[in-house]
Amino acid sequence: MSFREIALTVRAVNRASAEFNRIQSDAESLAARVKSLGSALAGLGASGVAIGYVANQFGLLSDSEMKVFNSAMSVVTVMGLFLRTSTGVAVAQKVYSAACWVATAAQNALNISYGTFLALTGVGIAVIVAAAAAMWSFANSMNQATASVQHFNSAAAETPTHTRSIQRAGESALTSGSRGGGSDAAFYRRGVE
Repeated sequence: MSFREIALTVRAVNRASAEFNRIQSDAESLAARVKSLGSALAGLGASGVAIGYVANQFGLLSDSEMKVFNSAMSVVTVMGLFLRTSTGVAVAQKVYSAACWVATAAQNALNISYGTFLALTGVGIAVIVAAAAAMWSFANSMNQATASVQHFNSAAAETPTHTRSIQRAGESALTSGSRGGGSDAAFYRRGVE
């Protein structure tokens, strides 16, 4: 490995380290929030069990209602305690990751549908009309250019060759097919009089 390759590797690691540190701090922050949420849920569940017991003592809840309420609060307590463990934090992070993926997919779908909406409504129609106008203008210009060339060619075909302003001496004899055995001096250029 050369010094240049080592330098490139060190630069790449240095640039990537900042991103890895940011990801690590985000993950630690999420873990702290999940553990805090777990503590709050465990406390809420435990408080709910106590409230259910007291409500039963005062006659606000029957024995069967208290059992159902306390069972629900026990589930909340267990859920809160589970979220405080490292396994619970890992599960919460996977759920968060899945929720972010769903949100990203939904946002992409909305972006695509918004683009389709724009393409099929006013903006898209305006682009189609502008493209059609440009193609019509180009086709019209090409038709005019073709007509002009055709007109020039037809006019040039009707014009006799002896009306050109400069002719070679003996050119009329060459065009009629009779090339006499004249001298080379007869082929010098001269103007038409």
